[in-house]
Amino acid sequence: MKPVRTARLLAATPHGVELDCGGGITCRISLLQPDLGRVVYVRQGALRVGRTWAVPADGAADVPWEGRDRLDETSWPGGAVELDDRGHEIVLTTPAMVVTVALAPFAITWALPDGRVFARERAQATSFGATRIQHHFVRDVRDRYHGLGDKTGRLNLHGRRLRISALDSLGFDPESGDPLYKSWPFLIAVDGETGIASGLFYDSMAEAAFDLGCAHDNYHGLYRSYEAEGGDLDYYVFPGPRVVDVTRRFLALTGRPALPPRWTLGFAQTAMALADSANGQERVGEWITNIQALDIPASGFHFGSGYTMIGPKRYVFTWNRSKYPDPDALMRQFHAAGIHVVANLKPCLLDDHPRYAEPAEGYVKDADGHPVIRPFWDGEGAHLDFTNPAAIAWWQQGVTQDVLGHGIDAAWNDNNEYGFSEEQAQAAGFGAPMPFDLARPLQALLMTRASYEATIRHRPTERPFTVTRAGTPGAQRYAQSWSGDNETSWRGMAWNLRLGLTMSLSGLGNTGHDVGGFSGPVPDAELLIRWTQAGSVHPRFIMNSWKPDGVYTSPWLHPEAVPMIRDAIRLRYRLMPYLYSLMHDFAAAGTPPLLPTFAVFDDDPATQADCPDLMLGPFLLAAPVVEPGARSRRVYLPAGPECWFDFWSGEALPAGQTVTLAAPLDRLPLALAAGAILPMTDSADFSRTHDEPSRQVRICPGPGTGSSRFVLVEDDGITQGGPATRVVLDMSWTPESITLAAATDGDHALPYEAIRVVLHPSDGRALHLAGKLELRAP
Repeated sequence: MKPVRTARLLAATPHGVELDCGGGITCRISLLQPDLGRVVYVRQGALRVGRTWAVPADGAADVPWEGRDRLDETSWPGGAVELDDRGHEIVLTTPAMVVTVALAPFAITWALPDGRVFARERAQATSFGATRIQHHFVRDVRDRYHGLGDKTGRLNLHGRRLRISALDSLGFDPESGDPLYKSWPFLIAVDGETGIASGLFYDSMAEAAFDLGCAHDNYHGLYRSYEAEGGDLDYYVFPGPRVVDVTRRFLALTGRPALPPRWTLGFAQTAMALADSANGQERVGEWITNIQALDIPASGFHFGSGYTMIGPKRYVFTWNRSKYPDPDALMRQFHAAGIHVVANLKPCLLDDHPRYAEPAEGYVKDADGHPVIRPFWDGEGAHLDFTNPAAIAWWQQGVTQDVLGHGIDAAWNDNNEYGFSEEQAQAAGFGAPMPFDLARPLQALLMTRASYEATIRHRPTERPFTVTRAGTPGAQRYAQSWSGDNETSWRGMAWNLRLGLTMSLSGLGNTGHDVGGFSGPVPDAELLIRWTQAGSVHPRFIMNSWKPDGVYTSPWLHPEAVPMIRDAIRLRYRLMPYLYSLMHDFAAAGTPPLLPTFAVFDDDPATQADCPDLMLGPFLLAAPVVEPGARSRRVYLPAGPECWFDFWSGEALPAGQTVTLAAPLDRLPLALAAGAILPMTDSADFSRTHDEPSRQVRICPGPGTGSSRFVLVEDDGITQGGPATRVVLDMSWTPESITLAAATDGDHALPYEAIRVVLHPSDGRALHLAGKLELRAP
């Protein structure tokens, strides 16, 4: 490894400077926008991978299939950067950022215009070897680190060394397992001195590691590092200054998530044992009968890959007609029950697949041009290369003909980690071959995109929906994801909650967990109740399992638990107007619906204590019970609001203190922040899950003086780019009175003429209701 020691100015560019770092290495430092910096090193006049699939051109919604030229910065408007060449250093200034480039020794410092530093490279920060890259920043013991995708353990990653790679991580350790399924080199750093949060995104698909405080070198003091096995050093830096601002900025850079159909936010079921059954169609039909007979609302069924089985093996884009004699009829049965269907797909064809020869030119190839054969489930097979247009075309034909063509609504892209290595293997690279090891995460991204775009073509008026287990930044443009094949245990649930929050901060906000746990023992009744309650406040709300002896986790697994599980699922549908509006905001502005308390109340340092509590939107705090036998829950209620209110009793609770919330077995502990405006459904009829005809809004004004706002979004829940109406709810309050006003803006015909307002009966202040939309007092 040879460090870059000094640099000299070669030229000014429209966005910054280009430097000569010696040894045939140049460094381009660009301020593409006032709050967006980029540094890219070019060795011997070329990049190892000259294209990006993560970062669209400025103003573009997506990246071309073949990728975008990394060095092309012309889409970003230039001329807004002030350059001050001081001889020993160069200072680049925008209205939002000051970048100081020391030339000898070479190091870059990032600060706000007021001089507060939020990121500083250490001496000899950057080193290059024949195949390795290292990059270092100064570290403070008070720093906090978050993100990196699906990382287990504490929300603050300080002190850990974490890999950027992807594996099929069945039964992973929920506290320390690493890596999991996603290759996600995006770090949020909160500077311990200034408290400023900033983002650091390495646009690279190479296997890598972040050392966030494990290594120590006497000559360099405290530092954190990024080390990659090949690829290029091409990274973006951007200040928040708040944590959630960093997540938003990352999504503005790599692409905001697609707005999902409303039905994808409802309760759904999947289980390997059902789809794998010898009489699969009959058993799945029984599931539909049970869900209706028990009056449990459901929106989706995710078909496991068992429908493709011949013997013990799974063959993508096939149907076992002895198990599923009439799949079209089964889909009609689902749709008649108001349930949508998502089908599991896998990117590997076993070598005895009846259609193995069809995509012959579309497999990942070894150095001799032969398909790379690797173990896959109960056999061996070849993986499709989604950088090959032939593979994409074959895949999309299969999705359209053999999945969507049977009435299935969406594709579930599974087992797409490509967790193998093959020396000298090549990906086709759309005509410009690239080393397979530098294209592994790209396969999951493009597989998901292929399914997503096939869905658009098949149903062009509807919003597409896909699910992916693996991926790299950019995957959020197409898909929902989840934490993967988790374990069934109380410990697993507790740490999964943190894992989901880490994924949300990383930009993977449309996420959740396999309710009840995927692998391991069958959950007992109490654990399944508590896990269902926790799942009810996650965007993805799905029971999924692989258990011994053909047992599968379902709402009726334990008959005595059915009423409590049904109530938890119904709570989800009561909250649907609130959650769906949050998903609209996530798609439009990049604010994740699910956040740790410190990301919402970052002025309160006590929220930094590690815990599984979570915020759903700006108002609702959920404190899932994660210990057996517990019937109360100690919860810290962040400072910031005037006070909090128990969701169930309406009791006022102090802010900035730890309180005890009642947690009987049939209740998820919830608290509402003072100022809360919570739109909900207003009916006990749960047969209409996505066209509910009535609304209520719960309001929780504080005892003093204040104001708040929430925007309720209404549309038909399915049409791509269809009409929508924003119901703007404004509340203000004083010690004597409360005012709530509603204004509407949009062209979607509301399914109701009025909203019922619910104020706690103990609040005796005068309530004034106003606005274009009628508000009705209780």
